Amino acid sequence: MTAATTVTKILRPAALRASGVHVHSSKLPSELAKSASAYLSSASSSGNKAILPDLPYDYNALEPIISTETMTLHHTKHHNAYVTNLNVSLEKLDTAVSTGDVSSIISLQGALKFNGGGHLNHSLFWENLCPKGTIDFPSSGPLKEAIEARFGNVENMKKELSAMSVGVQGSGWGWLGYDVKTGHIEPATCPNQDPLHATTGLIPLLGIDVWEHAYYVDYRNVRPNYVNAIWDVIDWKKVEERLVAAVAK
Repeated sequence: MTAATTVTKILRPAALRASGVHVHSSKLPSELAKSASAYLSSASSSGNKAILPDLPYDYNALEPIISTETMTLHHTKHHNAYVTNLNVSLEKLDTAVSTGDVSSIISLQGALKFNGGGHLNHSLFWENLCPKGTIDFPSSGPLKEAIEARFGNVENMKKELSAMSVGVQGSGWGWLGYDVKTGHIEPATCPNQDPLHATTGLIPLLGIDVWEHAYYVDYRNVRPNYVNAIWDVIDWKKVEERLVAAVAK
């Protein structure tokens, strides 16, 4: 199931109302509606709660590019913390909506954006990856054509997105996204856990986590080495599937 078709499953009905769509007691600020998609996730949901998705491979599958230790910590500690904190925030949001407490609804936006974005971004990130040498960049097809149309070739794309990702100040993400307005693939960066689509309007195709927790165990403080190495474990089939789905919107 794609992010587009599952994106609304992470929020309770009350939380969806809090996005500004159907709140009867008072009209919420438009910014609330704009930021609502930052809480949504393409990951699985159990009932009304976000859950930590299983990885599509073993923790040691990305060695030596990403170590077992990093993958275990990143998934079971960091991502799991976003899931836990998102659920806490959603429960508070439900209470605030049910009581008509607009002030509390607004005050929760930061936590919802950060933890919802962290859940969304990491859920996509795990699917980006595959064991080294298992899925090569396609020799033909829509992804190759789109990248060549925008960058000339895949190596140019890697260089541009790598430079942008390395250049993120502090923590954040590098992205390859699809612009529905122009029909082109574009590189982008987002700070912290801000989700790409909610921040830029681009549909995410590929994400590179440049928070230190994603690489410090393996690469210490040398972010460029991590970013350059991660291209060896990209699941290009998944990236192309996302592109096809984005174009079909």
